Amino acid sequence: MKEYRYFKLLMIKKWFDTGLGLTNYLKYPILLFGIGEITLFKSYKWVLLLGIIYTILCFILGWLWLKYGFFETEQEITNVFNPFVKEMRKRKSI
Repeated sequence: MKEYRYFKLLMIKKWFDTGLGLTNYLKYPILLFGIGEITLFKSYKWVLLLGIIYTILCFILGWLWLKYGFFETEQEITNVFNPFVKEMRKRKSI
């Protein structure tokens, strides 16, 4: 494999982005909880702790998603419904 610049840094970004995409809907209840905690109780400690836990959860889920091949499966499912990929696969098989 070719050695790329900043490969490890961009893999960490990919793990986080993938985990963030998987937990996309979870961020809204966390946001509401954070707003409620700060406005009602002035408790920044719990909001900060929950944000750190959510960030770590995003990294772990993204890493697992890529490690166990769910990403490739997701891409293949996308390719099944992509008209361009269908046409290219049909041409290649001829």
